Amino acid sequence: MKFDMHCHTKAGSIDAKIPLEQSIRLLKSQEFDGMLVTDHDSYRGIRQWKEQQQNSGSHEKNDDAFVVLEGIEYDTKDAGHFLVIMPDHVYLEVLQLRGMSVKTLIEVVHGCGGILGPAHPFGTRASSAMFYKKIRQNPEIFQEFDFIEGFNSCESKEANRIAGKIANYYQKPSIGGSDAHEEAYVGMAFTEIQGSIRSNNDLIAAIHEQRVTACGGTVRTATAKSRHKEAFYSVWGFKFYNRSLGLLFTPLRKHHIKKMSLCPSP
Repeated sequence: MKFDMHCHTKAGSIDAKIPLEQSIRLLKSQEFDGMLVTDHDSYRGIRQWKEQQQNSGSHEKNDDAFVVLEGIEYDTKDAGHFLVIMPDHVYLEVLQLRGMSVKTLIEVVHGCGGILGPAHPFGTRASSAMFYKKIRQNPEIFQEFDFIEGFNSCESKEANRIAGKIANYYQKPSIGGSDAHEEAYVGMAFTEIQGSIRSNNDLIAAIHEQRVTACGGTVRTATAKSRHKEAFYSVWGFKFYNRSLGLLFTPLRKHHIKKMSLCPSP
């Protein structure tokens, strides 16, 4: 099956412009079998889509030709962005509160049966793992990840090449995602997975069983906007924004983490 494993929605990510319904139509037209919705620290996009489905009476299910899976792109305070996939019907409030350390994120996700991996690890400096001291000084932490995003259409060929090499070195599945925030980029990256994937549980099993067979796609043409995000003021401005929000959410995050013993079994 062919998936786009990194997709954003207008309803779920503040910097995205495309409704989930439009991404579904575009990916279907490109002969994809499914997608993973990975909004920033939020399930809003896919929740809103599901509510619309129910209210309209269409009741689309993942036993149809196209599968929509639920993930999150989580903003850590010390290691950039991570793609997180939890078991079916496990929605953790703490994953919607940015600012956990990568160590705590690993414990929380694995403690509830989920999987995670660094998004674009050699990509944008403001949000990529290998540009954070925590990861550079402790590369053995890659052993604790379940997969690595080896191809991201937002990043350069060199960034993707090195990400793929890291995945091979640590013998982790390498996935590909378009990281699409706009219509023009939907489906520019793919992940091929052996077997039938109809749910988050199916996807988690496939990752654990190393059934990802290929990933790749097309790197986007550089634009003034893409060059802007690497500027000093953009990198440090985002880091300040991310850390400030993370600090603001600290009391609530700690409250939810204390309840982790109540996490349902996958």
